[in-house]
Amino acid sequence: MFKDRVDAGRRLAEELASFAGGEGLVLAIPRGGVVVGFEVARRLNLMMDLIIPRKIGSPQNPEVAIGAVTQDGTAIIDQHLVSLLGVTRTELEEKKHDEMLEIRRRMELYGAGRTIRHYKGGQLILVDDGVATGHTMLAALRSARNYHPEELIVAIPVSPRDILEVLKKEADRAVCLLVPECFYAVGQYYECFDQTEDIEVTEILEELQFKE
Repeated sequence: MFKDRVDAGRRLAEELASFAGGEGLVLAIPRGGVVVGFEVARRLNLMMDLIIPRKIGSPQNPEVAIGAVTQDGTAIIDQHLVSLLGVTRTELEEKKHDEMLEIRRRMELYGAGRTIRHYKGGQLILVDDGVATGHTMLAALRSARNYHPEELIVAIPVSPRDILEVLKKEADRAVCLLVPECFYAVGQYYECFDQTEDIEVTEILEELQFKE
């Protein structure tokens, strides 16, 4: 169990101590992953920016994820589920377009993307507060590959075993603190798992940019 996202970030930072003070860059996934990522970046003395994947929900039921997309258009689509649900290409493109608009809105709201534009190599450390289905993290990893990092690392507090194995195939290294055999939801492994608000994400980004 983690006390909260701050505790999870500190414990992740301990596992990533070998990257302290290096050329790496932390890429955090909003919103909860930003709190975790900030602790990692702060303790390792690394810069941080955001990568914003969004779940693509089924047109019939938005809660059913049929894929995910990131700010550069990199998309992960569950073709089997798309076929099973009868989602048309037009419906899929419309849903993808809607999520891209939301990503751009959040990028502007948070003031994200300023640091990654100056990235010149080294490690990229992708951080979230945990993964469940893995769709958004998988999209984020494939998007991050476009920056041609020296090493691509996924760092998460908790993940189901089968999803972690999938992520390991996409990353050069995976750091996961808890891999429970019976996984139901990320929040069950936190004593406090309150929703992270937009204002908190914005304040964290502003603090990091001020330090630059």
